[in-house]
Amino acid sequence: MNKHILIVGGGYVGLYTALRLQRKLRRELRDGSVSVTIIDPQSYMTYQPFLPEAAAGNLSPRHVVAPLRRVLPKVRILNGRVTKVNHNDRTVTFQPPEGDEREVAYDIIVMAAGSISRTLPIPGLTDIGIGFKSIGEAIALRNRVLHLLDLAESTEDPEVRRRALTFVVVGAGFAGVEALAELEDMSKHSTRYYRNITRDDIRWVLVEATDRILPEVGPEMGRWTLEQLRERGVEVKLETRLESAVGGHVVLSDGTEFDSDTLVWTAGVKSTPIPSGGTLPLDERGRIKTTAKLTVDGVTDAYAAGDVAGVPDLTNPGEYTTPNAQHAVRQAKVLGDNIVRGLRGEKLAEYRHKYVGSVAGLGLHQGVANVYGVKLRGLPAWFMHRTYHLSRVPTLNRKVRVVVDWTLALFFKRETISLGEMEHPRDGFRAAAATTRR
Repeated sequence: MNKHILIVGGGYVGLYTALRLQRKLRRELRDGSVSVTIIDPQSYMTYQPFLPEAAAGNLSPRHVVAPLRRVLPKVRILNGRVTKVNHNDRTVTFQPPEGDEREVAYDIIVMAAGSISRTLPIPGLTDIGIGFKSIGEAIALRNRVLHLLDLAESTEDPEVRRRALTFVVVGAGFAGVEALAELEDMSKHSTRYYRNITRDDIRWVLVEATDRILPEVGPEMGRWTLEQLRERGVEVKLETRLESAVGGHVVLSDGTEFDSDTLVWTAGVKSTPIPSGGTLPLDERGRIKTTAKLTVDGVTDAYAAGDVAGVPDLTNPGEYTTPNAQHAVRQAKVLGDNIVRGLRGEKLAEYRHKYVGSVAGLGLHQGVANVYGVKLRGLPAWFMHRTYHLSRVPTLNRKVRVVVDWTLALFFKRETISLGEMEHPRDGFRAAAATTRR
């Protein structure tokens, strides 16, 4: 048979598809008749639902990622980017971190490159904006919030202090609300260690262009979440857009203006663009046109799933599955099985998923959930949120490490230390060298 399966992307779909193939094709992988390769810029898969807890210090950053080479010992991992797909020739152009790009041949391709932040041409957005999709962004944001608390404690300039203690989050979906809730909880908790900062000095602003937050949990639970955030002192601005952030001066569409050093952008995602020269069809949103069997529409030996794919929702005709982890993990199972079926000449199965609901964490001991029509809030929802996502974390190793982190947090206070110097490790050495030259 001698088939080479190439998976572009090592996120949810890439990892779980490879895990499925590793289990279903043990004999073929052992005798070399089938080989599997993953190409991804990182050597690990990030479990994104735990990014807010990592940012707040409830989980170690290392425990919310799964190392691909350890989890997938039968799979070849190439770190770098796919810059082009030529499915007619069954090749991709691979750009490693160092050195020249090269062609990688394949027999079957799985497009699982995920998504990137969808930004808008807003003046100054890149001046202070940061996304919230990677472990690097989450930890950098944590360090930034704690560093700005240190700055506010140490300055006597009221304008500098006010600017440092003002934090803005744009986008009120899961990523935005959970990130804000966890970081707001952490920042307010941290004030007990500062002499000149009170909880009321810290300002959190949530900006949302639509008329509600957390639409995934339904109107009732969304309204409850809105009330809870406002009771905690968060300024929630609905039907409001970010107009400008030049130099950190934030201007909103409702006329509000203020200065801030931190703006978290979570206002949507878009599929990762990978040119294919028309060999892989795209829809109007730039996603790969995909059938319910998770094959690329009209193309042989090509599969797609997750955020990069437009997968028809068979439970809601005319619509597409939403780009979230729940669908990605379940699609990967069907996709992996369909690849095996295709290799063995069997009939492919369709992806059909009944939506079970959603859960969201809102800080320590606070959450909201709408699962199978059962609506929970507060501590029960927070417990369900943790239990559900713990069950979805890949590998027993990571599950145990997460539980250990949570258990230790019951007995010890959370760490509130900024390690921002990690982002610029050579600054001290350069300063010392400059002093020596004098």
